[in-house]
Amino acid sequence: ISFPYHSFHSHPNNLCRMGVARDSVHKRRATGGKQTQWRKKRKFELARPPALTKIESTRIHTVRVRGGATKFRALRLDAGNFSWGSESVTRKTRLLLVTYNASNNEYIRTNTLVKNSIVQVDAAPFRQWYEQHYGVSLGKKTQKKEDASAAPEVKKGKKAEERVKARAESRSLDAALEEQFNNGRLYAAISSRPG
Repeated sequence: ISFPYHSFHSHPNNLCRMGVARDSVHKRRATGGKQTQWRKKRKFELARPPALTKIESTRIHTVRVRGGATKFRALRLDAGNFSWGSESVTRKTRLLLVTYNASNNEYIRTNTLVKNSIVQVDAAPFRQWYEQHYGVSLGKKTQKKEDASAAPEVKKGKKAEERVKARAESRSLDAALEEQFNNGRLYAAISSRPG
């Protein structure tokens, strides 16, 4: 049976797919000499396409990897665990915006998350912790709300109040960080590889 050339080769199942590999066969030796390719690509050398995680409602796919294990590939994320290093506090908070990326300006426009992207996150979880830990409320917006509603304060024991007072005496907060709390958005760097 003979097939017309165009119909056979235009079918998606018959297209030549070239896999990306993480081999070293195509590279030069340490001495600088060229290597002839002495074997074809192997399954254990295969690379996968980048996740290019976007800021949207969460969508995570599972990927079967070598040995039957599974990896989780985050295609879309809207929240993450962020750490305030100087205070040794970690909170889960909403991702709002990608503001800077050293490797590619396109990632800012498309809100793509990669390692070391600078993002804006919601300040509320850290503001609540700060108020509970030091007894000091950050942000003008929260103070206005408290004055208007006049919600009853949670009563603390004497020892608890003394502890909070002692912490508040030794606290120091950078002016730039305080301004970010007033805006309700904190700048953060992503230290892990999302996706």
